[in-house]
Amino acid sequence: MSSAAAPASTPIAGFADVQAFVAADMQAVNALIRARLASDVVLVNQVAEHIVGGGGKRLRPLLHLVAARAAGYRGRDQIALAAVIEFIHTATLLHDDVVDESDLRRGRKTANAVWGNAASVLVGDFLYSRSFQMMVELDRMRVMQILADTTNRIAEGEVLQLLNIGNPDTDEAAYLNVIERKTAVLFAAATRLGAVLAELPAEEEEALAKYGLDLGFAFQIADDVLDYVSDAGTLGKNVGDDLAEGKPTLPLIDAIARSAPAEAAKLKRAITEGGRDALADVLAAIHATGALERSRERAHAYARSAREALNILPRSDARDALETLADYAIDRTR
Repeated sequence: MSSAAAPASTPIAGFADVQAFVAADMQAVNALIRARLASDVVLVNQVAEHIVGGGGKRLRPLLHLVAARAAGYRGRDQIALAAVIEFIHTATLLHDDVVDESDLRRGRKTANAVWGNAASVLVGDFLYSRSFQMMVELDRMRVMQILADTTNRIAEGEVLQLLNIGNPDTDEAAYLNVIERKTAVLFAAATRLGAVLAELPAEEEEALAKYGLDLGFAFQIADDVLDYVSDAGTLGKNVGDDLAEGKPTLPLIDAIARSAPAEAAKLKRAITEGGRDALADVLAAIHATGALERSRERAHAYARSAREALNILPRSDARDALETLADYAIDRTR
């Protein structure tokens, strides 16, 4: 069931090239997403459409489509699985924004800011349950097991992050544990499922899963760096949102660890109190301690590890696309 992907007409060197590489499949995924969003409850349609139609790049379903090609899969089940993965991700976004009390995502008002927390939570539940309906339709027990386990770990990650909010003693290990469960496990499921569909040997399946996991780490650490250096127009959220929400992310955790006691105490108070009043001091500290550079290097290290995991696969345009996505995870301008 494994074979090299068909050659692309042009080299795959950037995110737009990856999108073009699987454009036909992604069009089918988008059509399926629209069809399966439908409900006879009007508010479900409104809230779901607001966030699903919010202009996201569909990175996780895209990752699954490319991984399935890299694995040599030639069927059509990847279309439904990509839609399932997007529904799971979208449900987490709805719940995240309620927990974080966010009012901006991808440059637009969040669903909870428009319709309230209750509607957002309940429509998130609808998307979770719809994704499981679609899994059952595929009638593949291994697929259901992977996605059920993944969804459960994502929920654990949400709770762990909640425990870290406002906690100035959160260390790097605790931070990485949250990233693994909240973000990286869904990336890993997306790539592992490509291998599962193609019935690849266990070693190759694990390699694709490791690629996805490391990619997820790289993506989230890079995202957390951007929170201190970007703006709403670039990242789709406000500068310092993580600090305002009391979230200790790697740049700030690293700065605290490398600051003198008095400065570290000031940074810890910024986490405990939340808000943006201390943003200028925090920005000065993470620059002065080199925390941003070290955090960027951690993201780059995970991206390198992701690319190395692909060495077990034969060279193909699809593998090139996966390598390009590893570059995109740490440089969103590509």
